[in-house]
Amino acid sequence: MMKGLKKWRLFSLLAVLTVFLAGCGQEQLSTLLPAGQVGRDQFNLLLLASGIMLLVIIVVVAIYLIALLRYRRSKLGEDFIPEQVEGSHKLELVWTIIPILLILLLAVPTVYYTYKLGDVSAMGAVDEDGNAEHLVVDVTAKLYWWEFEYPELGIVTAQELVVPTDEKVYFNLIASDVKHSFWIPAVGGKLDTNVENVNKFYLVFEKESKDLKDGVFYGKCAELCGPSHALMDFKVKTMPRPEFDKWVTAMQATAEKQNVANEQGEEIFNQSCIGCHAVSGVGESNEKQGPNLASFGDRNRVAGFMDHSKEGLIEWLTDTQEHKPGNKMPSFGGQLSDQEMDALAEYLMGLSVEK
Repeated sequence: MMKGLKKWRLFSLLAVLTVFLAGCGQEQLSTLLPAGQVGRDQFNLLLLASGIMLLVIIVVVAIYLIALLRYRRSKLGEDFIPEQVEGSHKLELVWTIIPILLILLLAVPTVYYTYKLGDVSAMGAVDEDGNAEHLVVDVTAKLYWWEFEYPELGIVTAQELVVPTDEKVYFNLIASDVKHSFWIPAVGGKLDTNVENVNKFYLVFEKESKDLKDGVFYGKCAELCGPSHALMDFKVKTMPRPEFDKWVTAMQATAEKQNVANEQGEEIFNQSCIGCHAVSGVGESNEKQGPNLASFGDRNRVAGFMDHSKEGLIEWLTDTQEHKPGNKMPSFGGQLSDQEMDALAEYLMGLSVEK
């Protein structure tokens, strides 16, 4: 009976490990498959630290096994007393110097990369014409969504960060309510977003997201921030600079009235939603209480985690608290008829700058 129980325990442990390790091979999400210079530097530090720890474990286990096998009582007898090494200056030097060397081997590159990856001195650099040399994105974390403002470009997005590849992108991070943490596992990070001070860092995106399974990298909030912390995702679209410039132009064009997929839905939006949401990508952060919806039709998720379809959107609008407890979005299930909800969803799904 006990043998069978132990086997089932082992099987359960292996099953749990399989579930955890299954996430290690997803390019859009895994820290073990770095897609940028920052992520690669951090991954190399991880390998170095793991290698040092593995070396220590191997040496300690080897010494233990040698002592266990060579000096066991059944081989040397009850009265055998091994050579006493207490007070040996050579041994004391060995087990003092070796740990110091291992610590230095880990500390030196760690300190080097800490300062290298934290260097944002070039964030405000401008060329001869006074134009910014690097892309800067202001990130504001909110319950439970993300806002991305491009101050030099005059545009703002929500839930989907769009960046060019093969260049440094600098970030100003802040929170509007409670502490959050900005993290794109496959690219690098993470860094806290605080309410009272701005944290700064940069990332380099080397892989185009269109080649990934879902067409995006996944970003996470890495700081427990409330009941829907696990649902506070954002997506990252990476593309070559020429394509990024086209996207910027399309976002700037949303300042003018967009073609609408459903005029009744637009009217309902203007009556019920316009106070909290903007449908123009031109603007600044914090102009509206809710996420900017200028490119809502281009997203791949509703509310950051639900299926991006008209049905999924209607499900979200009907009861927002059921799907994302603690968020500030009101529910419209008892306020709009089925026909009005369908019209509103069709209008929102038609808001696009990429189609």
